[in-house]
Amino acid sequence: MIKTRYVLTAACIAWAGLANGEAGGDPERGAQLYRQCVGCHQVGEGAVDRVGPHLNGIFDRAAGQSEGYRYSDGMQRAAAGGLVWTYESLDAFITDPRSLVSRTRMSFRGFDDQQDRDDLLAYLRTFSADPQNIPESAPTAVAVDHSVAPEILAIVGDPAYGEYLSGECTACHQASGAANGIPSITNWPTEDFVIAMHAYKDGVREHPVMQMMAGRLSNEEIAALAAYFEGLE
Repeated sequence: MIKTRYVLTAACIAWAGLANGEAGGDPERGAQLYRQCVGCHQVGEGAVDRVGPHLNGIFDRAAGQSEGYRYSDGMQRAAAGGLVWTYESLDAFITDPRSLVSRTRMSFRGFDDQQDRDDLLAYLRTFSADPQNIPESAPTAVAVDHSVAPEILAIVGDPAYGEYLSGECTACHQASGAANGIPSITNWPTEDFVIAMHAYKDGVREHPVMQMMAGRLSNEEIAALAAYFEGLE
């Protein structure tokens, strides 16, 4: 087995929560932001399901578990796949709901600003049974060791096929290599790209969107994407 260290991710995601500059949020400000949610979601004493499920005790609750609420097919698939509402997955969901759960009925476009998300989640923490045991921010990106079998690293990817597959990636990552808050994956060494993707695919690197996207890809498809992005001019 071969080990390589990496820091950056290598798939299409807005990087929700991976570079949070401040720890924790302001629940009072979060209560103000929550006004954008009250048309669909209740929270607090006596909260019930409405257009959307109530959000009491949402942290560490498995997705799709509000008894009696009729969830979308997309949310039911995500629940069947093991989605749990951790700080990280909630952070990703309220950044861009449809990136995490395709075909969700939730029409909210998301909060782009990390501090807004931290403040909103700080407010929701107050409606949990054990708020002191819930993180106050999403984890910061750090290097991770991961082992990938030599036969996987030896797969020679087809750049043309990688270009065909790259649409989801380039919806966030710019093919030009510009960052603008989302790290570039252009000209990445093939091996680093493959190992990063397999770390998500194997569940070593924890991020629900990345794990979901990498989990959809075969070894050959990952190799093709790696070959395509490495060779971009």
